[in-house]
Amino acid sequence: MTIHIKKCTLEDLRRLQEISYETFNETFKDQNSPDNMEAYLEKAFNLKQLEAELSQPSSQFYFAEFEGETAGYLKVNTDETQTEEMGDEALEIERIYIRSPFQKQGLGKYLFHKALESAMELNKKKIWLGVWEKNEKAIAFYKKMGFVQTGTHSFYMGDEEQTDFIMAKTLN
Repeated sequence: MTIHIKKCTLEDLRRLQEISYETFNETFKDQNSPDNMEAYLEKAFNLKQLEAELSQPSSQFYFAEFEGETAGYLKVNTDETQTEEMGDEALEIERIYIRSPFQKQGLGKYLFHKALESAMELNKKKIWLGVWEKNEKAIAFYKKMGFVQTGTHSFYMGDEEQTDFIMAKTLN
């Protein structure tokens, strides 16, 4: 089993868009209306938006490659790119998505450890994320990784307001 973590660059823009659409759709299409899914996918993952995010020095994307195939990706944010004001000592995991054929291979844990490594390299004291209150599988994973719920925030899927749990882990 060969797993490789690769930092994304602007050259990876189209592949990032493809995997973003695919994994977000796989994860959430059954619990959301087609109109809201389409609106969100177009807003969050259009090429211009992803290019702006990839060009932001305070945001980093990483691909997880499994046996030579792109299996998933991670996005982390620091400083002003965090989706909530958490201060200079925090790193946000904004996205960890694994394509369905590659789930249950430990890749989510691999990407989580990459985020943890990034936080440690940047001398962050806390790592945090937002996770949809109905995404029980992800919540269970993050609890297993040592996160605790510290609050909530609103997340908009198209025109529908949803609730994300804010979960955080203090780093030593």
